[in-house]
Amino acid sequence: MRKPLKTFLLTTSSIIGAVLLGAVAFTSFGSEFGGKPSKADKAAYAKSGHYQDGEFVNLVPTSVSTGGNMLGMLWKFLFKKAPNVAPPGPLPTLPLDSLSITRKTPELLRVTWFGHSASLVEIAGQNLLFDPMLSVEMGPVTWLTPNRYNPALAIRPEQLPTIAAVMISHDHYDHLDYKTIRLLKDKVGKFFVPLGIGPHLRAWGVAPERIQEMNWGEQAQLPGLTITCTPSRHFSGRGLTNRNSTLWSSWVVQSPAKRVFYSGDGGYGPHFASIGATYGPFDLALMECGQYNADWAQIHMMPEQSVQAAVDVKARVMLPVHWGAFTEAFHPWNEPVERASAEAMRQHLPLATPRLGEPVTLGAGPLPTTAWWRQ
Repeated sequence: MRKPLKTFLLTTSSIIGAVLLGAVAFTSFGSEFGGKPSKADKAAYAKSGHYQDGEFVNLVPTSVSTGGNMLGMLWKFLFKKAPNVAPPGPLPTLPLDSLSITRKTPELLRVTWFGHSASLVEIAGQNLLFDPMLSVEMGPVTWLTPNRYNPALAIRPEQLPTIAAVMISHDHYDHLDYKTIRLLKDKVGKFFVPLGIGPHLRAWGVAPERIQEMNWGEQAQLPGLTITCTPSRHFSGRGLTNRNSTLWSSWVVQSPAKRVFYSGDGGYGPHFASIGATYGPFDLALMECGQYNADWAQIHMMPEQSVQAAVDVKARVMLPVHWGAFTEAFHPWNEPVERASAEAMRQHLPLATPRLGEPVTLGAGPLPTTAWWRQ
């Protein structure tokens, strides 16, 4: 199965599932689990080309666990944490009043990372939000899941400007957050999501006409933008009985002048080179970089692989995400960015390392590269 948190939590990041194993009857933690697909939904999924025996599958054979004993990993995660798996205190954050997220021009490409994978991308005069996990606590069993390093975020969902579109990569709790969606849903024009996530959003009160479920290779249009759902190499599920019931994805965003890639979660594979050949080069790639372990090497990338994947998609700048918020693996909390920085330097790939909430404007001066995580 998956990493301690990813396997049991069935969320790219927690251990909820571990306790759920002993609480099957507890199947109604409320709305956090989301909705269930109808027979018509499943019939549509079966036509996707990526759905077999009631589950979505990867493009290449993929194992959630590539070694180690699941119970042993869980015990280690809960009771034998390695040193430095969390920072000694809250991470430096740029406060809301320093943000200029509402002032933009059509030529502007700017990204603001809020920790983990939550990122606001301003492109073609519009606000796009990727995997907005903007809660301090995660999932339906918050006393069991990893705590966010910072007790307050750079921005709260209700403080965000109007969002043209939210893009979700997969349904794990650290990427598809019930509380955030409930707070955001009325200020979002469209939710672009992989197949299967629509029932979750509908169960949470998102109007069906605002939801567009997409298969790999499908495209959607916004004014001045083309949104493409592209593959990743991962898995899905929010409970004990719905493993791989929804698709997982990466995302490509194209305007006439700019291109952005978001990897979502997933292991390294040939899909990156294919995406680069079809849609690249990219002005910016937001790449998963963190929460990895050799025991789940096919569903998460090591930092060096994250950099190579950015090279594969032909990124001009890489911004590492999926770190800086939660401890979901055994590595030191700042190891991902240290290793990625060294590899990016070796490969001559520009790497942006902003503080939480620090806007990065592409093509407008030097990138933020201060090693703030060492201070």
